[in-house]
Amino acid sequence: MARPDGKLANKVAVVTGGNGGIGLATARLFAAEGAKLAIFGRNPETLDAARGELGDDCLAVAGDLLALDDLDRLYAEVRGRFGAIDCLVANAGGAAIRPVGDIDEAFFDREVGITLKGTFFTIQKALPLLRDGGTIVVVSSISATKAFPGLSLYGASKAALRSLVRTLTAELAPRRIRVNALTPGAIDTQAYQRLGMTEDQIAAMKVQQEAATPLGRMGKADEIARAALFLASSDSSYMAGAELTVDGGVAQI
Repeated sequence: MARPDGKLANKVAVVTGGNGGIGLATARLFAAEGAKLAIFGRNPETLDAARGELGDDCLAVAGDLLALDDLDRLYAEVRGRFGAIDCLVANAGGAAIRPVGDIDEAFFDREVGITLKGTFFTIQKALPLLRDGGTIVVVSSISATKAFPGLSLYGASKAALRSLVRTLTAELAPRRIRVNALTPGAIDTQAYQRLGMTEDQIAAMKVQQEAATPLGRMGKADEIARAALFLASSDSSYMAGAELTVDGGVAQI
C-alpha cells in the first residue's frame, strides 16, 4: 500500500532494469513511498510480472539499452502517461566474465555499450522530461575501484560512470538536478546467473565474496533499494556528485 505521505508522494520515477534484482526492489520501495512508476527492461515476461506486482498504474516498457530507439520510445511513453520525471534511477546493466586476452571487438563493444553508452543515453534522453530540482541515481559497482579478474571492461565502464556523475553534477547545477552514484558491493540477486558461469562456480564465488566482506555476508537487493530511496528523496538534499557505497565494507578496508 502506497503511503500518501511517502518520501516520493506524487513524484514520477523511472527505474531502468526495474524488472528484477536491485531495480525491482527499488521500484517496490518507491511505489510504497508514493511514487508513480515507469520501469524499463529487456525481458517481456519478467517485465509483465513486475508490472503485475507493482500495479496497473505502473508503466512497463520493454526495450534494450543498446537500442537508442527503445530509449526514445520509453520516454515518449513516459511523457504521454506522466508528462515529466522527478527521479531517474539508471540501474540497468550487466556483466560477463572474460579474461583480457580473450576479449574481441564485439565483446568490448557490448560490455562498454551496456554499462557506459547505455547509461549515458538513458540520462541524456531523460533530461528534457526531468524537472528542475529532480534527482538522478546512477547505479555503479565496487568494481569501479576494486579489481576482479575477468571484469576489466565492466570495472572500467563503472569507473567511467563515477566520472560521469561528477561532470553531470557540474553541467546540471543550474537546473538544481542532483546526480549521485550508488555503489553496491556483492548483492545476492539473479544477476549471477547471467555471468556465464556454472551453478557450482556461482556458489563458490558467493562463498568467496562472503568471506571477503567484513560483515560476513552478501547484501540484499532491499538494502540497496533503501539507499536509492535516500538519494532520490529530499533526505539527501545536500548531496550532489557524491558516491554512496553500500558494500558491507569490502572495498573500504
